[in-house]
Amino acid sequence: MSTVGRPRAFDMEQVLEAAAILFWEHGYEATSMAQLRDATGLSSASLYGSFGSKHGLFERAVEHYMAGPGSVTAVVDDESLSPREAVHQMLHRSIDMQTDPSHPLGCLVSLAGTVGGQEKDRAAAHGTMKAWRAVGRGRIRACIVRGVAAGELAEETDVDAVASVIHSFLLGLSTQACDGMSAPELHAAADAVLAVWPVPVRSGA
Repeated sequence: MSTVGRPRAFDMEQVLEAAAILFWEHGYEATSMAQLRDATGLSSASLYGSFGSKHGLFERAVEHYMAGPGSVTAVVDDESLSPREAVHQMLHRSIDMQTDPSHPLGCLVSLAGTVGGQEKDRAAAHGTMKAWRAVGRGRIRACIVRGVAAGELAEETDVDAVASVIHSFLLGLSTQACDGMSAPELHAAADAVLAVWPVPVRSGA
């Protein structure tokens, strides 16, 4: 049977990994189609045929990242941990990931598509990342609500304000990591941020 005209088969995970690394390192706008072709080994026709556009590939690459390195923040949803411990682990695991030299520093969600623009494609990339950041902020807020319900935080706690403090710190880690701040320095900073959240007193302690 003739295979003329069919796009050649490729390993989707490898393609998404290569694209995610590029977007992570250079950001959405600065990553060119030529770089994506070189990194993935696919032609423009194959990339457009499989993903529809550069933005389509970007969306899939971000999903791939969130299922991989970006999944370190998912611990904030773990209700088997005390709410404070869940946030503690989220911040410290994220610091370990963002300072790991085996891949680009920082967090793709914080660094790629941060600034919008007039161009439709650029604005779409910003919208994609804005939505992911909103999800992250919502998960942190839900954990703080659990902290109030569990008595770890006072009933009058401004949940939105505390969520914004923690989420802003989490996003800001990328800038600090890219600027060369060490993991121990960032871990110490995370502990300082969490000082506003008392460590729960265990019964019988």
